[in-house]
Amino acid sequence: MNTDIYLSLEDRIMASVTRRGRGCVFFGEDFLSLGSPAAVRQALSRLARAETIRRVGMGLYHYPVINEKLGGELPPSMDTVARAIARRTGTRIVATGAQAANLLGLSTQVPAKPIYLTDGSSRSVAIGNYSIVFRHAGPRRMGVKNDISVLVFEALRYIGRANVTDQVAARLRRTLPAEAKAKLRRDLHRASIWMRPIVKRITEQ
Repeated sequence: MNTDIYLSLEDRIMASVTRRGRGCVFFGEDFLSLGSPAAVRQALSRLARAETIRRVGMGLYHYPVINEKLGGELPPSMDTVARAIARRTGTRIVATGAQAANLLGLSTQVPAKPIYLTDGSSRSVAIGNYSIVFRHAGPRRMGVKNDISVLVFEALRYIGRANVTDQVAARLRRTLPAEAKAKLRRDLHRASIWMRPIVKRITEQ
């Protein structure tokens, strides 16, 4: 018996949010199967006023992770926010620059303005004190279909040819799963010429 039909719209939305887990980011459009756009907007507003969820941008909400030691809420991951925006717009994105290096564990720097390549339009989205930049890129950089390959290429480009050490290659070889390395091997010909020996070292068995 489906008991969800007896729950309020807020309860049904929160059931869906809870299944996604703390840290998730979402738009009202993600819940249109549960109610009309106006009803969903009102339900999300009530949940935000009750501080069950947090509003972090125009129509964008966050179910925060709680820091058990400090007792406070952690802000949303900018990568999670960027992917929620891409999901809403139906575009593909790949992190570039410092964001790409950070996501791969090659840098501890968390950029205040993460940059993503996109096959959509260029734009900047403000999220609290931060902003996310989406920069349109053509086939030369977005033509590789495997996101992990593009991410590695972008991280190496950011670090720079002169600064990509054996330690960088060894770290990626150690941390990337076998499936990701197999994709990198298939996409080797799409890497810049100077990157190819590095990618070969990363994908060594």
